[in-house]
Amino acid sequence: MTSPSLVWFRDDLRLADNPALRAAIDRDEPIIAVFVLDEESDGVRPLGGAARWWLHHSLASLGERLRERGAALVLRRGPADRVIRELVAELGAGAVFWNRRYGGPERAVDAGIKSALRADGVTVASFAGSLLHEPWTVTTGSGTHYSVFTPFWRACLALPAPRAPLPEPREITGARDLPASDSLDEWELLPTKPDWAAGLRETWEPGEPAARRRLKEFLSDDLPAYDRARDEPSAGATSLLSPRLRWGELSPYTVWHEAVGVDGAGRFLSEVGWREFAWHTLYHFPDLATKNLRREFDAFPWPPLDPSLLDAWEHGETGVPLVDAGMRELWHTGYMHNRVRMVTASFLIKNLLIDWRLGEEWFWDTLVDADDASNPFNWQWVAGSGADAAPYFRVFNPELQAKKFDPQGVYISRWASDAPQLAIVDLGETRKAALAAYEDVKRAPRAEK
Repeated sequence: MTSPSLVWFRDDLRLADNPALRAAIDRDEPIIAVFVLDEESDGVRPLGGAARWWLHHSLASLGERLRERGAALVLRRGPADRVIRELVAELGAGAVFWNRRYGGPERAVDAGIKSALRADGVTVASFAGSLLHEPWTVTTGSGTHYSVFTPFWRACLALPAPRAPLPEPREITGARDLPASDSLDEWELLPTKPDWAAGLRETWEPGEPAARRRLKEFLSDDLPAYDRARDEPSAGATSLLSPRLRWGELSPYTVWHEAVGVDGAGRFLSEVGWREFAWHTLYHFPDLATKNLRREFDAFPWPPLDPSLLDAWEHGETGVPLVDAGMRELWHTGYMHNRVRMVTASFLIKNLLIDWRLGEEWFWDTLVDADDASNPFNWQWVAGSGADAAPYFRVFNPELQAKKFDPQGVYISRWASDAPQLAIVDLGETRKAALAAYEDVKRAPRAEK
């Protein structure tokens, strides 16, 4: 009798450079791959609508690729602690492997499972597969975490080079007797009433093969112009790899080793470093999506919410062309150019005086690349309340930003040609109101961390 190995896929929906999968293969026992849709464990954040759409198609691709190599993907829904332990008992599994997660609730779930299974005599091992450097390996000289990006990234670059990517397995010995699996369609991850995902289907092809193709296209076609044109939303110079990294269809090790040494790669790799910085920050501050990292911002005097202003922002009806273009791009494609993300976020926070958490929630629901770290981290950066944050008094003027980065109006014409012509607020007056509110923050007593 053999004891199968369980490989628990999470945000690592790939076969290449998957340390957990490689460890199971090296054990030389039949393998069962499993994905658990866990929206019930304490503190685990349910996915937004656009992320659910991506997950459906990425899982379909992963399942097909596993079948081609002799294995199967088992789908189960429920709290991961219960589901994984039940599967291990049901299968008589001798080992469970996964790649590590870094959010607070997820780490608690994983630690509980690991402890319980090891007490039952099951081999359990976790691996580094999602970050170039584990959060506890990059510290200041005094042993604390970094709060500013430049010294953080300098410290990362001073460490030994990230390991080489692991090869993709050609064959996988799958178990013959498979446990029951949910149907992917039963999970109802795709929108139906209404089906609002036509733009996502036009824009994206989820899955590892498409991710690898996009990486090669970017490095050969777009990277030479990246540093010069990455801030121009109509230039097509960005990598479009963020959802690939978010779902682990590509590992950061693969991105690093294929990009390093290519002319012009330094600026792009620093953006990979910014992603690392976000995850390292989340590791140390698990409440990043709900609490100001700089606690003095708890005193910010947000006015009573006007739902009509929030609704206009969400649906690209503000009368501010660059903001409306960005919000409409987001609604149609599940994505927004990074420069425009900063402009639209600044407009919500500093011109509409709406709490950054409401914007973060909207992006969480509408972005295909929304994750627990980068989404709140970047919102707090714009708000001035986060790590290495832009000063609050830095207010992005959307009209000046449009003149500088979309001077011919190509991006605005594509996405907002029929947007309202009259702005819902006066940019100058609302900027003054935002700065006056910030003065209240500076005068407030310092909050305890």
